[in-house]
Amino acid sequence: MSRFDITKTNAAVEQLIQITENPRHLWLLHAYNRHRYLEMAGRWEEIFAPEMTVEHPVYNFNVFGIKTVLDGADAVQAVYSEWAKNSQSIFYTEDEKLAVGDNMICSTATIYQQTPGAVLVAGGADLDANATYLFKNVEHMIWPYDDEGRLVGEDVWEIDESKREIIPLDESEVLSSAMSRKLLDPLIKPLPPRPW
Repeated sequence: MSRFDITKTNAAVEQLIQITENPRHLWLLHAYNRHRYLEMAGRWEEIFAPEMTVEHPVYNFNVFGIKTVLDGADAVQAVYSEWAKNSQSIFYTEDEKLAVGDNMICSTATIYQQTPGAVLVAGGADLDANATYLFKNVEHMIWPYDDEGRLVGEDVWEIDESKREIIPLDESEVLSSAMSRKLLDPLIKPLPPRPW
């Protein structure tokens, strides 16, 4: 049995949804919640629906010692596709703090990303390539949105490398994308009508 529950990864988002009164902010939070669930369920193609994401998103990552830019839908989709295939799209959060504005959502959280050992070994880690790990770090995220409420991209960066950990998972704790999808499908709701 896992120490983590993927159905609780968006708990802070859902709590903020319950107390948010501004209609635009509420809609953005629903879009953010849906995006994260779709990603973790391996249903990444749905993230690129025209009402959710701009045609040319740009993602900036500075995490795990890697700084990279995913420029355009093809680049972003390639990462989502790879993560869904190797179950690296499984995330857990702790202590997430969120803020929402008219054109962005900001988050700070301790993030645990399930990562195959082979991926970490390819990056130079001295680990078992056949094992699965949780890569833990503390991240800030800014997700900008356009005036239509569509995601423009993601800016994600690790804020304290001293908090970084690689945690080995027992085989019984490893969650596949298919298992994640089964758990998350009931939580993935259609977007409400835009209030503007």
